[in-house]
Amino acid sequence: MTVFDTEIDALTGGSANLAQYRGNALLVVNVASRCGLTPQYAGLQNLHETYGSRGLVVLGVPCNQFAGQEPGSAPDIAEFCEVNYGVTFPLTEKVDVNGPDRHPLYAALVDTADAEGHAGDVRWNFEKFLVAPDGTVVGRFSPRMEPDSAELAAAIEKVLPR
Repeated sequence: MTVFDTEIDALTGGSANLAQYRGNALLVVNVASRCGLTPQYAGLQNLHETYGSRGLVVLGVPCNQFAGQEPGSAPDIAEFCEVNYGVTFPLTEKVDVNGPDRHPLYAALVDTADAEGHAGDVRWNFEKFLVAPDGTVVGRFSPRMEPDSAELAAAIEKVLPR
């Protein structure tokens, strides 16, 4: 079982159907609209536009567990992302990424350590997990790492299927 086998709903309802992304690289990011890191949405959209044709899917996963920085409803979140950042990459339902109600998607991600050796609980909004086309979690990146960083780009380039 891999990340691609995990069931999660889309922000707009119905299944997000992660299985449709099997064979693609997947960058999973817990996102929030009222965070100091929220401007990273622009960089994530840029990654989507730059690498999408080569097999990268950016997946935004709203979460309200960090200082209540994603309090909106699904329509509020969708509107905020579209109006303020032109987001066209897929967004899932709002979920918990830590604690007893951690979504199974994050249960499959959090054991992967980042470059500093941090594994376990997600530290803050905009923590990034890179999944290879075969479903293996191959990278974890700090919330403060900008989407346009050379380190993240290099990791993405290594796992792109085309």
